[in-house]
Amino acid sequence: MKKSPFVFALLLLMVLALPGSAWTATPGASAASSKGGKIETQERETIETFGPLLTDTAVPVAKGVLYLQPFWSWSLVTGAFSNHGRRVSAGGNFYAGEFDLQIYYGLWDNFEVFTVIPVVVNWADSVELPGPGGERSASHGGLSDINLTLKYRLVKEGPLAPTITALFATDFPTGQYKNLNPALLGTDALGAGAYVFTTGLNLSKWVKPFIFYANLYYSMSTSFTDDEGKKHPRDFVTLNLAAEYPLTRKWIALLEFTSFWDGGRLFGPRANVAPTHLLSVLPGIEFMATPKMAFYLGMSVDLIGRNTDARVMPIFSLVWMVN
Repeated sequence: MKKSPFVFALLLLMVLALPGSAWTATPGASAASSKGGKIETQERETIETFGPLLTDTAVPVAKGVLYLQPFWSWSLVTGAFSNHGRRVSAGGNFYAGEFDLQIYYGLWDNFEVFTVIPVVVNWADSVELPGPGGERSASHGGLSDINLTLKYRLVKEGPLAPTITALFATDFPTGQYKNLNPALLGTDALGAGAYVFTTGLNLSKWVKPFIFYANLYYSMSTSFTDDEGKKHPRDFVTLNLAAEYPLTRKWIALLEFTSFWDGGRLFGPRANVAPTHLLSVLPGIEFMATPKMAFYLGMSVDLIGRNTDARVMPIFSLVWMVN
């Protein structure tokens, strides 16, 4: 199972390199120079899209341009994946509402910075293992872990080459992860507790009539101490694949596969937490309301995993080019 992300990535790169998929990038053809940089545009087809919903784009925001993208999601825990990948009971009814604000800005040509500010509210009900006072339901909310990401475009799309962008990101442990109240049944656990450093690549390629995207990242977490003691998290690989299909000039169909896969640690003490992985699928639709605004609706469904919750999560989002 742990080799699967690299197999998927190899297959994607083979598709992107097909001679029949050639498209010659023309200066000014992409929205990076004409309409703000986040829109992925092909001059010959005049197809415009703001990219997938969860998979990151490869074309950076143009210099001096600001985008805002709020996300609203509601996740329902439908079960849990055991250590052997079997679906088992989650031990109660658990829900979460999340609002994420993503802010994108083009610092200079081919270089983008963006941040994600998440706020989460958790609910628990009919919990099988009650709290110290017999509590079987609880709720709690607050700020989760903030992300800061830097992206630089290495290669512009050409006859054979996809757009390739290098990425470096840091997650900051701003969400509550220790000094938890047992009466809140875990709903006050809002963050991971560690600094997470991520590096990797984003790719995108137009293969008429589809636009393909891929993210391949490697992430390392710092050790931290929570209410259970010292934790040494595992490194993990993220692989996201997405495709867009323009139904009309306004409506774009979307399909995404998002995943992460745990491994060992490159540096520091040996990991002392259980290995996890998760693969999810997200069908969705995008509506290009104006050249500066688009709306998204999608549904993420967890397919396979290990030592993690299984969720169904509808997501609504919009992208707005401020200037």
